[in-house]
Parts: sequence; structure tokens; C-alpha cells
Amino acid sequence: MPTLQLYDTLRRAIVPFEPGAHVLMYTCGITPYDATHLGHAATFISYDLLQRHLIDKGHTVQCVRNVTDVDDPLFVKARELGVHYLDLAAAEEARFERDMEALNALPVSSTPRASSAIPDIRGFIGMVLDQGYAYEAGGSVYFDVSKYESFGSLSHYTEAEMLDLAKERGGQVDDPHKRNPLDFVLWHPSADDEPSWDTMWGAGRPGWHIECSALALRELGTTIDLHGG
Repeated sequence: MPTLQLYDTLRRAIVPFEPGAHVLMYTCGITPYDATHLGHAATFISYDLLQRHLIDKGHTVQCVRNVTDVDDPLFVKARELGVHYLDLAAAEEARFERDMEALNALPVSSTPRASSAIPDIRGFIGMVLDQGYAYEAGGSVYFDVSKYESFGSLSHYTEAEMLDLAKERGGQVDDPHKRNPLDFVLWHPSADDEPSWDTMWGAGRPGWHIECSALALRELGTTIDLHGG
């Protein structure tokens, strides 16, 4: 049987994929604040086809697909509807699972929620701080992109392009507490009507970037064969 070939974002090339017997996959799941759409379906069916192909070739596959139930869009929508954010998340997650079942997608191995991983996230942030890749400022914790030499290598964007995208996508490049406009938040204070957890850096909640990192580490360990979303 021909070797499976996949597009590698880092290398910008189609390369052979020759994993071991057990394949570890992590796919970024939904932020459950509204109904999913055809774009979501296309993404997850693509990974379903990949999972089926690997199983057909004799591999066992551990596929993790997270649920981002601690995030700004969810809080905004819950506020608009006057409901608890976790109630909204549970309803939309259930609707999404029904959609996947209707599309005959295989069940994934686990669907961890960000809200279930706060202790893991706190520990992960502490580790990043201890290793010198993050700093505290203004009640928040930021990742220091200057300490990570490969930052931007996956996207292949220039610093100017990354700044433009950060401005477009709510990256808060004008935050006065940042050492670099591209630094991103790992932990920050919560608004009055948002969930909050205590830490040594102050009460607050995790930033969006750190959630998947902590979940992937908890569920799959330090090495993943396939990451997408």
C-alpha cells in the first residue's frame, strides 16, 4: 500500500507520514457558543477520514478533540442570552455531537473541556514562568515571544504581518503591560461576570492559547504525531 503523505505546515511541503503502531492526534475543537456550520463539518470530517485511513492500515489511533468552554465569545453570548456560560456550552456541545453523529463521524477518544483543566493550566503556566519564557505584569501573565527563537516559523509570517493579524484578531497589541506587542496572555483577571480561579498571580482565568497546550500535554504527553484544527 502506498505511503500516506500529508502537507506539513512547517516545511510547506507534502511529506511521507510513517508513524508507529499507535498514532496520537490532537484536533482543536469548538468554542461552544453557537451552532456549528459547514466549515466546522469540513474540518472534522477531514480528520475523521484520516483517522479511518490509519485504522484501516492497522494503526490504533488516540484522537483528542478539545472543547474550548472558557473563552470570550462564549462569555459574550451567555451574557446576551442571560444564561450561565457552562449551560450554554453544554447545550451547544450536545448539538455539535449530534451533528457529528448525523455525519457518521467516528467517536474520538476524548473531548476534554478547558474548564476541567484549570489545575493543569495553572501548573503549565508555572512551568513556563520557571523556564523564563513568560513574565508577570499588571495582574496578568504573558508569554515572552522574544525568548522563543522559532516564534513565527510555523506561520512563515514576518513580524509586520503577525502584528497586522494580531490587530485584526483582538491581540491587544497596545496593552501597556506587554514587553512586545506580539506577546500573548496566558492568564489574566476576569471581568465581574466571568469565571475566576485563584492563583499565585492573582484571581482570573486562562488565555485562549494556553488551554489547548495544557490539554494536549495532559491527554497525550509531550509528543504528538498529528496536530491540526
